[in-house]
Amino acid sequence: MTRLISSLSQIASQYDVLFCDLWGCVHNGQQVYPAAIAALRAFHATGGTVVLLTNAPRPWMDVVTGFDRLGIPADAYDLVVSSGDAAAAALAVGMVGSRVYHIGPAKDDSLFRLAPSVQRVALGDAEGIVCSGLFDEDTETPADYRGSFLLAQSMGLKMLCANPDLVVDLGERRIYCAGALAQVYEQMGGEVLYFGKPHAPIYQLARNRMAERGIADDRILCVGDGIGTDIAGGMAEELDTLFVTGGIAAEEFGPDAETPDPARLTAWLGTQSLTPTAAIGRLR
Repeated sequence: MTRLISSLSQIASQYDVLFCDLWGCVHNGQQVYPAAIAALRAFHATGGTVVLLTNAPRPWMDVVTGFDRLGIPADAYDLVVSSGDAAAAALAVGMVGSRVYHIGPAKDDSLFRLAPSVQRVALGDAEGIVCSGLFDEDTETPADYRGSFLLAQSMGLKMLCANPDLVVDLGERRIYCAGALAQVYEQMGGEVLYFGKPHAPIYQLARNRMAERGIADDRILCVGDGIGTDIAGGMAEELDTLFVTGGIAAEEFGPDAETPDPARLTAWLGTQSLTPTAAIGRLR
């Protein structure tokens, strides 16, 4: 049974580490949620370790460069682990070849900085595909890529998906992520390798960092608003989870994103066949 709480402080003493999602929990792509920052600061101030575990398809140091703009202070977290970190490691060992076709915006180019032996080429010359997002998230949809995917699938190309998220909310606007493209490619018969939540590589990176500090798994809490990424991933790793209902699925739980309807929450979780350890309207 999922426990519905109103504040992280109600359960914080049970944990030494938070694996906390960023987009949808700490910020909405344009500005931070002040209550979430306060909750992370409070956990950090009592000796807890805050790991910002994000499906951003860029190395962690490039994720951090955007924190000042968003308003995420340094005393709210200890380290950042990104799907870009895991994806870059896979690229560097040639998991989808040394010549790849990159699908994604220019802001994700830093993904290739950690894999200097990998060359970006035209689709017809590629050994594999790296997908970090849409070329133009403002105007395109996954359907626009079906032609390219038909060619890629006929060539037998594997796709490396650097961000398994399907969608995110940028302020009041919902945009597609790399996971939505990967989903289409799989439906068309293509093979996809994933390197963010809910898949194991990103958790392995984060857990390795915690093992170095002597922190046991039962003292880790995964926090996120993605039932199919943050929560499914944490549960697959046999870690406790805190589902933030006021994020991507907020409309499922009533008109007040801060206060989910308990009956609606229970019924919806039943349709997902997942039982988070706890749930909260917004991280606070």
